[in-house]
Amino acid sequence: MTYAALLAQLIPARRFGVLLGLDRMHAILGRLGHPERQLGSIVHVGGTNGKGSTVAMIAALAAAAGQRVATYTSPHLSCLRERIVIAGEMISEPAIVAAAGRVHAAGGAELTFFEQLTAIAMVAIAAAAVDITVLEVGLGGRLDATNVVDPVVAVVTGVALDHEAILGGTLAQIAAEKAGIWKAGRPAIIGASGLLEGVPMLVAAAHIAGADPALIGDAAVAAVPPVAGAHQRRNAAAAIAAVRALGLPVVAAALAAVRHPGRFEVIGPPAAPPGVPRVILDGAHNPHGAQALAAALHERGERPVLVIAVSADKDVPGIVAALAPAVRAVVATRYQQDRAMDPGQLAALFGGTAAPDLRAALAAAARHGAAILVAGSLFLVGEARTLLLAAPTDPMLVTDPPAR
Repeated sequence: MTYAALLAQLIPARRFGVLLGLDRMHAILGRLGHPERQLGSIVHVGGTNGKGSTVAMIAALAAAAGQRVATYTSPHLSCLRERIVIAGEMISEPAIVAAAGRVHAAGGAELTFFEQLTAIAMVAIAAAAVDITVLEVGLGGRLDATNVVDPVVAVVTGVALDHEAILGGTLAQIAAEKAGIWKAGRPAIIGASGLLEGVPMLVAAAHIAGADPALIGDAAVAAVPPVAGAHQRRNAAAAIAAVRALGLPVVAAALAAVRHPGRFEVIGPPAAPPGVPRVILDGAHNPHGAQALAAALHERGERPVLVIAVSADKDVPGIVAALAPAVRAVVATRYQQDRAMDPGQLAALFGGTAAPDLRAALAAAARHGAAILVAGSLFLVGEARTLLLAAPTDPMLVTDPPAR
């Protein structure tokens, strides 16, 4: 099987949609010889926002402490292989194809898209003989496909409203799902990157699970070395707590070098469009994430032109309310999938203009001669990284199915 054939093989799995539950994962991992037990010390990271950044920070801190680290994250921006990183390097095509072959032979074709990728990641990482694996929850936590592991420590960065149709329409219901990754007798790191009213819900859930809760408060966040954005300092505080729970020394200087693609990622000339000083890419795709992005812009004294596309199933008015006051103009567009909201409808909500695609939107935004912010969807950010940075891009588009 070639890498292109693997991508083509994964596309039909999207027909299953999102099916939460652990029975299918336990069954296939058993047939594969339980690779989930061969991942070294595991850190499990969930939460509504900040999961990916926290994973990247934990990995950087653990590597600085001399550990061989693997990460599994989702979604990817432009290349499926981004999801599996081993010792700082994106997994190679031969390695992911080999792992996929084993999963397919064990019955993987009957799994959902995310279940297949999770099994592939566990097989590949087990073969790489790492010291530490940092796993990002895909959706929720309690019934997420990653929740088949026995982590040394689990982190929930915080909770806010998102994916209500699946996780529940109240903050308490969402918190209960996120807290499903707590394990009895193990540290439970409760971050400060969510809504404040969700914190006592997470603390209560940790006690019910028999976990040992460690709450990240203002003092812990204030002690973090400078990183861009208050929300990233909150993520960094949770990452530091997780690394300490692993019994590793904290080399805080490693945080300064962490670069998480598509999360307040700054691109300057010559990659930025002509006449544009810089482009900021940020995948803020729900109201709470948009509020954090707006606060980061204010902290940095930025007032960019916003190029935005969102999925039609998101809380779009909440995103508009957060970002509209933080930008000088708005160009609404779409990413190249059916889930994208119509640009004209989105432009009307913002009181901005519309463009049919990202290239046209960037050209329209560049006429303002100011910095450009590309936000609202990680799918749009992925397209921007391909267009502006020539980022590694798959020969065919393969994405997660909509979470409905």
